[in-house]
Amino acid sequence: MKRANLLLVWFPLALLAAPRPLSLDDIHRFKDVADPRCSPDGRWVAYTLATTDAAADKRDTDIWMVSIDGKENVRVTTSPEAETSPRWSPDGRYLAFLSSRPGTGKNKGSQIWLLDRRGGEAQQITDSKAKISGFEWAPDSKRMAVLAKDEEEEIQKLAEKDREKPRPIVIDRYSFKRDGAGFLNGSKRIRLHLLDLDSRKLELLTTTDFEEANPAWSPDGTRLAFSSNHAPDWDRVPSSDIFIVDAKPGSTPRKLTTFTGGDTNPVWSPDGNSIAYLKGSDHGLGEYNMSQLAVIPAAGGAPRILTAALDRGVSRHEFTPDGKALRFLVADDMSVYMAQVPAAGGAVERLTNGPRVLGAWDQSASCRVAVIGSDNAPSEIYSLDGAGARQLTSNNGALLAELALPATEEVRFQAKDGNVAHGLLMLPVGYEAGKKYPLLLRIHGGPNAQDQHSWQFEKQMFAASGYAVLNVNYRGSSGRGQQYTVSIAKDWGNKEVLDLLAGVDHVVAKGIADPARLGVGGWSYGGILTDYLIATTTRFKAATSGAGVAFPLAFYGHDQYIRQYDNEIGPPWKSGLEPWLRISYPFLHADRIKTPTLFLCGDKDFNVPLLGSEQMYQALRNVGVDSQLIIYPGENHGIAKPSFQLDRMKRYLDWYKKYLAH
Repeated sequence: MKRANLLLVWFPLALLAAPRPLSLDDIHRFKDVADPRCSPDGRWVAYTLATTDAAADKRDTDIWMVSIDGKENVRVTTSPEAETSPRWSPDGRYLAFLSSRPGTGKNKGSQIWLLDRRGGEAQQITDSKAKISGFEWAPDSKRMAVLAKDEEEEIQKLAEKDREKPRPIVIDRYSFKRDGAGFLNGSKRIRLHLLDLDSRKLELLTTTDFEEANPAWSPDGTRLAFSSNHAPDWDRVPSSDIFIVDAKPGSTPRKLTTFTGGDTNPVWSPDGNSIAYLKGSDHGLGEYNMSQLAVIPAAGGAPRILTAALDRGVSRHEFTPDGKALRFLVADDMSVYMAQVPAAGGAVERLTNGPRVLGAWDQSASCRVAVIGSDNAPSEIYSLDGAGARQLTSNNGALLAELALPATEEVRFQAKDGNVAHGLLMLPVGYEAGKKYPLLLRIHGGPNAQDQHSWQFEKQMFAASGYAVLNVNYRGSSGRGQQYTVSIAKDWGNKEVLDLLAGVDHVVAKGIADPARLGVGGWSYGGILTDYLIATTTRFKAATSGAGVAFPLAFYGHDQYIRQYDNEIGPPWKSGLEPWLRISYPFLHADRIKTPTLFLCGDKDFNVPLLGSEQMYQALRNVGVDSQLIIYPGENHGIAKPSFQLDRMKRYLDWYKKYLAH
């Protein structure tokens, strides 16, 4: 892979020494920057800024604009309801966004609002019964492609009006539940609509009985590309293809791709002759997906894979303005960088370097920006100018300047079976060489994800409290190639455990970790691996297992992963019980566990439901191991309420302190 000599210019504000360590009181002071969008004239960047109102116990997201020279940072919206998805009209006259703020229409829920840059208040331009989840401007700035979910069934509306007489929930889908969405029935779909801005009329574009996503306008505004799953038994098969449809209501879509996995996120070339898209892994490896960048003629034909030799997952692709190349993000071994490849095929060129994580990015003819973060700096917006990255926003700069922040180093180590795993070791604030510290092994979820050089309040808080913190990208993680990711298929809790324990051995051997004061914990698959670890070894003196499961056999049909169970392991009446019992060893051998463990979960979690935490809590209480179960009412898989986030962090600290502070 060809490598460019473009280095990120990192501003020193967040790295200055500060008089105090991070504290729990800081948890809600940090602001989250996301979704930057260049104005067509290249002078401004619209973005979202999420803040926390601790007194109201809620998060709020507003839209801001920063000038491309970084000198002006202007708040655009101020309502207590969230405003998201800022999108400039191609002519630069309007800035549109989504919000559920009270408006002029009779329908509640997410609607599209329009802000005229010449002045005045934002105007609501949709009054849809269907829930709007996204939109894209047409090139003429007079229309939009709108994604909206079919309106709620009348029986559900009646149930809301008369809560004393709840109605039955009717289920007729194979995959019938999803975290955050709840129970799913067969009639509601996310469909593609057309919005005419003059008449404000919203019309259904296609009449097919499938869900649609990722709409993209052709440069001439006559067609739309989108992704959808039109398989006969689409609810069982986690697949999707790229389609093209004329931008007229009632048009019949034309299928462009035929791959059995996920083809998503179409992007038109500037000349309208080809479409670039993300080609995913085969549907049987859906939970281990690693997307490649592909290009296909818009008229139809064979696709070309542009990143086949890269062996890394790519995302967020766009053609360069001249159409000669594509830029995209690459997840690579604890970092995320920007790269470029010729549209006709050729070598991949890396455009940014350093232990950084690039997130959302956008470009116009004279503007290219990205959200960039690092170990000790929450994400901010940077302009990618020629030979460097120039910081435009500093929404967290004042707070960071108060803090003493820890050092982080990359570590590599070999597991017992020979695999070389990589990880990140964050040293305690005030670290002294030669002194041994309590170590927390904190395990990421997924498993198809990676620990990377990005800001995490949790990890920073542990380091500020005197712990060394180890993150390991065990087998199953992303960033190391497809084979590394899929190597744990049908064999959960085996290779990952070997890699995690090798990481602990490495930090102990370095003389940093006190082997008598080892803790472990994680959320989701990190909680699952915590259960596997404490059933494998007794060396950990304290554990926290969030939203985990140790008895997968009991989860068939209970969580949202029915398609993964069918495709990867197989229904127990087909596969037999052996593979299910093998991966259920923490629960079936709970009598081996000696580690005091704190279990936590939201009671509305449909991703990894509360059942998993309840079972392990009950098992450990049965065998006499100190344990506690914390249930967060009304919470899904991700704990969202600010007071609960603070409570969880405090419980982590208290639990580890109880067993490791000696």
